[in-house]
Amino acid sequence: MTIEGISAFSGEALKIAVEGSKIIEVERTGAGRQLPFVSPGFFDLQVNGYRGLDYSAPDLDAGAVTGIIEALAASGTTQHLPTIITNPKERIVRNLRVIAALRRQSSDAAAAMPGMHIEGPFISAEEGPRGAHSVRFVRSPDLDEFEAWQEAADGAIRIVTLAPELPGALAFIEQIAKRGVVAAIGHTAASPEQIRDAVSAGATLSTHLGNGSHAMLPRLKNYLWEQLAADGLAASLISDGFHLPPAVIKAFSRAKGLDRIVLVSDVAVHGGRAPGQYTWGELPVEVHADGHLGIPGTEFLAGAGHLLDWDLAKFIEATGCELGDAVRLCTTSPARLLGMTGADFPTAGAEANIVLFDFVRGSERLRVRRAVRAGGEVPIAPAAQASETLLSRKDPQQ
Repeated sequence: MTIEGISAFSGEALKIAVEGSKIIEVERTGAGRQLPFVSPGFFDLQVNGYRGLDYSAPDLDAGAVTGIIEALAASGTTQHLPTIITNPKERIVRNLRVIAALRRQSSDAAAAMPGMHIEGPFISAEEGPRGAHSVRFVRSPDLDEFEAWQEAADGAIRIVTLAPELPGALAFIEQIAKRGVVAAIGHTAASPEQIRDAVSAGATLSTHLGNGSHAMLPRLKNYLWEQLAADGLAASLISDGFHLPPAVIKAFSRAKGLDRIVLVSDVAVHGGRAPGQYTWGELPVEVHADGHLGIPGTEFLAGAGHLLDWDLAKFIEATGCELGDAVRLCTTSPARLLGMTGADFPTAGAEANIVLFDFVRGSERLRVRRAVRAGGEVPIAPAAQASETLLSRKDPQQ
């Protein structure tokens, strides 16, 4: 397989030869003809579900997991972490086993899902910080429960998002960090001192900073400022233009520095669906014409509706940064956060996860032409076709 494109990082024209799952040769051609941009495939650390399929659903099965993997490809997302939110212990363990079994059975699924993310149940029970998580299942950190998760996941838990003010949280952070798992601060009502203690204990990430928080905070002494100031914390951002205003995206990015920012979609079960009324458990959800998800008749969001092809464009628009700098935030930066090998792209011998796309500054989103995962071509279905296919397979929430 040969792939030609303009590097999103350097602007050079490249010819990339792929054999098996690896890049075997890279030629800088200097070609002057029109080519799409080429970059590593996008890596989304937080995917809750998509187009009616939900990683936290009580009846999650391999078909639903495969459906999410397939649907994400249209956005250029070749890799992601399935994210399971606050639920009873039995549900979390069951769904981790479903995902782990598919990873064992399918090399493509294993390449698509290099790990898993548990967001909750060890989070604040307060309104605001809790977000859309069910208060019935919020509980304090329990290392035995974490070990049960890891057993069910074949050791593939890579991130746990938790509130560091909970009883036992600091010891929990220390223990999972020793095991190489990213302890992420999120859905928290912590004091500034508790944030500092969490960083000292080994926390290295703020999950979707600015979201899952109180509507009003103390002016100067609060958990947002403290996380922004912590050099030991990277921050994931949902840059879809709905979760954070453009000015906040710009200010957060300047405060943290681009080397400590990761873009995530945090896409939810009804993301990517046709405009209309749906339900998410007992919660009514409206998919608006612009794709964002809200609670009908209110200004409250009901999860994220867009993927990284949209979020990248919105981040560039908000910050004015270069395309290559934005692309790094959802390719090499998340890989580095997880301690995955990631040589400069493209390098002979590296895993062939590649996306080809068009982009003009000011466009609403990137237009993905082609995606490759572990050396294999990833089919990209038109949005409407993909939606019909997925919803005919399974639609437990409508």
